[in-house]
Amino acid sequence: MMTRYQQQGALLKANGECVFRVWAPFRKSVTLLLLGGEEVAYPLTAEKDSGYWSTTLQGVTDGMHYYYLLDEHLQRPDPASRRQESTVHHASCITDPASFTFTDQQWKGISPEDLIIYEIHIGTFTPEGTFRAARERLPALEALGITAIELMPVCQFAGDMNWGYDGVYPFALHNRYGTADDFKALINTAHHLGMAVILDVAFCGSNTEGNYQSDFGPYFTQKYTAKGAPGVNLDDAWCDPVRDFYIQNALMWLDEFHIDGLRMDTLHGCQDNSAQHFVWELSEAVGELEQQTGNRKLLIASTDLNDPRYTNPVSIGGYGCTAQWADEFHHALHSLLTGETEGCYGDFGELSHLVRAFTDAFVYTGQYSPFRRRKFGRQLVDSDARHFVVFAQNHEQTGRRKKGERLGTLVSFEALKLAASAVMLSPFIPLLFMGEEYGETSPFLSFTAMSDAGAFRRSRLRWDITTAPNAALLACYRFLIAFRKHRPAMRVTAKDALEIHPVGQLPLLAIKRTSGQDTVLILLNFDKGIQTYHHVAPTPLKKIFDSAHEMWNGPGVKAADEILENEPILLQPLSAVVYEMAHHEE
Repeated sequence: MMTRYQQQGALLKANGECVFRVWAPFRKSVTLLLLGGEEVAYPLTAEKDSGYWSTTLQGVTDGMHYYYLLDEHLQRPDPASRRQESTVHHASCITDPASFTFTDQQWKGISPEDLIIYEIHIGTFTPEGTFRAARERLPALEALGITAIELMPVCQFAGDMNWGYDGVYPFALHNRYGTADDFKALINTAHHLGMAVILDVAFCGSNTEGNYQSDFGPYFTQKYTAKGAPGVNLDDAWCDPVRDFYIQNALMWLDEFHIDGLRMDTLHGCQDNSAQHFVWELSEAVGELEQQTGNRKLLIASTDLNDPRYTNPVSIGGYGCTAQWADEFHHALHSLLTGETEGCYGDFGELSHLVRAFTDAFVYTGQYSPFRRRKFGRQLVDSDARHFVVFAQNHEQTGRRKKGERLGTLVSFEALKLAASAVMLSPFIPLLFMGEEYGETSPFLSFTAMSDAGAFRRSRLRWDITTAPNAALLACYRFLIAFRKHRPAMRVTAKDALEIHPVGQLPLLAIKRTSGQDTVLILLNFDKGIQTYHHVAPTPLKKIFDSAHEMWNGPGVKAADEILENEPILLQPLSAVVYEMAHHEE
């Protein structure tokens, strides 16, 4: 673990020595209550001018429980707890960080352009809802062609079920999902299968059950508020230890747990007016870790800002993240397929919006947004596609719907294959939401406590891949993923390697992607009727893929297998067709 940042928590060493360290700058005394056969109290020593308190004990073992006693009257768990005894209110547990032995030394990480991400909620991914059960499903994802799994937050939250964004112990895994060794085994197996692991983290939460950080110090500030709750203190007085706390947390996952990357949720909620933004400082720390370990580490931002600073390099005033989620690609695609124009979809609904999304990832880059009633976004300096993650579905866009409907319950089967084609054939980093690959119809609902048990159960995947449509959709995804991986034209992410234009006034997109002598023509028909594309170039075309084919449980093809100059191409309603273009020798 890097030592640039002040470490907190109970840090157990191999010789049984354990350093207990906690930040409590305004407390007059801090006492460790170590629970065993009987409770033993150990006073901590204040570190000069830092606000930290610490002590070192011998003979400490894995699994021992402890509390901190603040000013001799307030008993609290450790904010940097590695495990909770049972709930967010009970004792913290000491864990041995060296109890699991990784065997993934040959794994060095993954390049952004090789990412094909599969988003998972551990609790609903399998009937058991555990790390161990998820690990058993990894070979099926590897067979699909997935190169990275992205886990919704797994840190300790109140209750037994939650999306995870209400976690209050960022260093502790939720008890229901399993132990640290279970989680490390999942990561180790993923690496052996050639898959990266990305963890979703939320650095900006505050007003949730079990959050006792304010009893220790000014982790939060009234300088900023969100929904009536104070904001995380990233730039007010005493902010340095708070920044250190979250950076240490990020480095723990990336280093000790061998996590390959972090997806940072709702960064627009992390208010920071420092000269060096928190995300910039974090990206620098992660860069240092990369150099020390020789393993690639990824930082993926999620914001509602259309702000290129997150992925711009530090040299031009950016924060240096690897990539960011491109919600507007989803909005443009979803509104075209469903016809929905309410809420955020009010800014979309026209084919031109999807053209902009394919071209720049951001649709709104400074123009007026009717939904927001103001100008929104900023023009990108570097719109290389490897900086953006796109999707037809994800946990947020599905789960925030009142009924949690997945796309498969909103549109036809042909439209599902069209959506898959739009995402997988785009130049961006594609993300699938668990179950999307076979057309899961169970909803994904919002659940946050025991009272939501019914919503939790209904959100579990059914894993029904035996019906003809589901099996066909799964096979279609496998083809598209393999084509994306192995076709040279599909691996180029530079903006000048892509040409896209609507065909006249038709709801039809023509996309050309080129790499050297390899050129593919992608036709996406968003009309509910048959459309015609006229091939006017002198180069002949040979068909590679047609989503309307019977092998994909489609209505049958209309587009010819080979096309010459000035010949029409007929496209079935809501279909995608891919041709390769022959290159003439000079």
